[in-house]
Amino acid sequence: MTRKWSYNWRGVARPSRFSGLRISPIRVIIMLAGISLLLLIRDQIPHITTLSQQQPAELAQLTVLNTTSVPFTAFQSPELIKYREPDTIDTFASYKFRNACNISSLDLHTPFRPLCPDRASILTAMASGGRIGLDAPYMPRGCDMRWFTSEEVCEILQRFDRIVLVGDSMLRHVIGSINILLRKDLGYGAVTDWNFSVEERKDCFCNEQFDVKACSVQGIYSTADVLKHDSESMSCHTGINVIMEEIVRFPIPPEELGRLKVAAGGRDSSKPKAFIFGHGLWSNLDLQKAIMWLETVVFVIHEVNKPTAWQSLLLTPNASGKEKPDEWIVTQGNKALMLFEEAMGIEARKKGIEHLGTWNMSIQGNKYDGVHLDMKGNLVKAMMVLNWLNML
Repeated sequence: MTRKWSYNWRGVARPSRFSGLRISPIRVIIMLAGISLLLLIRDQIPHITTLSQQQPAELAQLTVLNTTSVPFTAFQSPELIKYREPDTIDTFASYKFRNACNISSLDLHTPFRPLCPDRASILTAMASGGRIGLDAPYMPRGCDMRWFTSEEVCEILQRFDRIVLVGDSMLRHVIGSINILLRKDLGYGAVTDWNFSVEERKDCFCNEQFDVKACSVQGIYSTADVLKHDSESMSCHTGINVIMEEIVRFPIPPEELGRLKVAAGGRDSSKPKAFIFGHGLWSNLDLQKAIMWLETVVFVIHEVNKPTAWQSLLLTPNASGKEKPDEWIVTQGNKALMLFEEAMGIEARKKGIEHLGTWNMSIQGNKYDGVHLDMKGNLVKAMMVLNWLNML
């Protein structure tokens, strides 16, 4: 028997298929409460913007405490002009013993732009410059110096009646380095190699011109000696006169003052004279002794020259190295050297003498005995002096 189902909706309240969407008082209350809640927390939700939109507003409110100006790149390439071409090549490429000594001018100085426009800026830049790493190429700070060719060095020196270096072994190394540049000789350019024995030529080669005391004392004390004994080695044969007067003690002995008077005086020339002073370690960085040494030297120069006929530069000692003997660490260590450089710079400027500090340039340079720079460091120091001379 089959059962039949029948559905009869009559008399029954049939639900609407849309009954779930019907509006009732309870649903209205719930909806209004939800909207109110959203409005209440809306202001607590941060607006979503891109990082690029946020940065300008945030950066505009920053207080800049560091006023150092940083370019878009750390160091920009030198100016593309003929005057700067030598800075970008190895000017030692044609020097004697270039390969044997294994030194390139690009190992000593990294060029960049701009060039320093005047003496004040270049002295500040050279004194505050340094190296990015131990024995790395030297760079002035803020603006650059030139790395001159030997021909340019000749042209600079020929502008002067004479250039006299007065001081200690550090200045003796400067004049030695100038002679390397003039003679285009990295092997023996700083020493009197024309009278060397075979053994001396072996012992005093390349760096040993400076690193071995027995070789260093055979350094060249005047360009006149080179012109007399080995003129063919010079890049320029006339019109240059660079002299070294080694005066280290104070009080200064009368015979040394007499030699200085002869070297500083004479020749009423239309060309100016330049004097470079260097003192400090022989007085154990005693500020008062160093000032009195400087005053005595300047007094002698004034005696034989008109005040307007000469200009001068004080070169303070370079940094010390790890080979510095322990007994000198307190009185001649790096703290004492930095304080001495600062104080002597102030005293020199009071006397109308310009000042070039070398501590910062040399702190990461190689110092073979903890005191003196090697040949590379002294070539940089000589080039710094030449840049000052070029600005006179």
